[in-house]
Amino acid sequence: MSKRDCCEPGLDRRNFLRLSLGGALGLGLGGLPSLPRAWAGETKQKKVGGFGAAEHVVILWLNGGPSQIETFDPKPGHKNGGPTKAIKTRAKGIMLPHTMPLLAEQMDKVCLVRGMSTREGNHQRARYFLHTGYVPSGTVRHPDMGSLICQQKAAEESELPPYICINGAAGPGAGALGVALAPFTINDPLKPVENLSYASGVDDARFERRRELLADLDEEFAKRRQGAAEVEGHRQIVAKADRMMHSAKIKAFELESEPQALRQRYGMHKFGQGCLMARRLIEQGTKVVEVQLNGWDTHRDNFTRTAQLCGQLDQGFAGLLADLAERSLLEKTLVVCMGEFGRTARINANEGRDHNAKAWSLALAGGPIRGAHVVGRTSEDGTTVVERPLNAQDIMASIGHAVGIDKDHVNYTKNGRPISVVDEKGKLVPELFA
Repeated sequence: MSKRDCCEPGLDRRNFLRLSLGGALGLGLGGLPSLPRAWAGETKQKKVGGFGAAEHVVILWLNGGPSQIETFDPKPGHKNGGPTKAIKTRAKGIMLPHTMPLLAEQMDKVCLVRGMSTREGNHQRARYFLHTGYVPSGTVRHPDMGSLICQQKAAEESELPPYICINGAAGPGAGALGVALAPFTINDPLKPVENLSYASGVDDARFERRRELLADLDEEFAKRRQGAAEVEGHRQIVAKADRMMHSAKIKAFELESEPQALRQRYGMHKFGQGCLMARRLIEQGTKVVEVQLNGWDTHRDNFTRTAQLCGQLDQGFAGLLADLAERSLLEKTLVVCMGEFGRTARINANEGRDHNAKAWSLALAGGPIRGAHVVGRTSEDGTTVVERPLNAQDIMASIGHAVGIDKDHVNYTKNGRPISVVDEKGKLVPELFA
């Protein structure tokens, strides 16, 4: 298996559209394979409520490893809690840090998982683990959950990419599934998406001639080389990019069409506007959107830095939940907010917190998720999980349940190695579901 076959990364907008008919069509998220939409594993999964209730997924990825004490598991009154105060929320008995008052008003929609225990404390390995449910092996590039969801649930003829990453792509992308299921990446939602229109001097007729020329070149290439599969993959990609260019749905990227008051509600920063774009994209049928917020690797000056980051997270996360609910979209949209791990409860000599995968938190909302609820508990000092420890595989299995995919479905690498959707260690977490 070649590096391209097993290690295909997410593609940015330039590479998606660069190799085009006149600079407009290019490599990126292509047409999807024709696959069954129902699997044998669904029957046993449906014993827990909420199977398949979520039609879309929005992942809010906190890149760098957010401190759980400054986000979802404050420890007021203990020395490990530092200066972070806790405030009451709309959910009785559930406290949040004082830096997230807007999210506190949305906690009736949110389930906090405070018992994450995942062991992987290296950034790259942990990002991989939390996106795929597999520990990196070095021999296989596992597809991430976004690509797996789109494999089973996205329409073949979708006009927009069914999997889009905003502010960069943190996960491994489609991995062994190949480029046709890789995410389309937007590096800055505050800037226009490039290359969506014809190149200068190209009209419809010239574009059509270029399309025909490319088809002839593909055909000739396939005859001269044993590369029929690669040619077919490229054809799918070009067809997908062509549909995207000519679709009215690309207006979903035009945030300036939204009322200014709504944009400000989300926050006029890349994360907040990325969350707004995510809402606009799922309205147009995109299945999975990941929005990244960078900067959480707070080995130094943790409290000042997390206060700034929580301000952005608070606006974007709360704004998204409120907006989805007002548009009757939250009940069919699963929102997952997490990073690759947490941080140490002990404060280091630099007023920072170091890597900690043994006891940390994440948040889920929307779809069939039970709001105003907490799963798992850490000790008073925040150092260990003392109730309901969960691993990345359990979260992946639960996301798959919410979206209605079969976690036991098997994909195969090019050399025939089987890969199930989620590692067999992953167990559905019934307490997450209403």
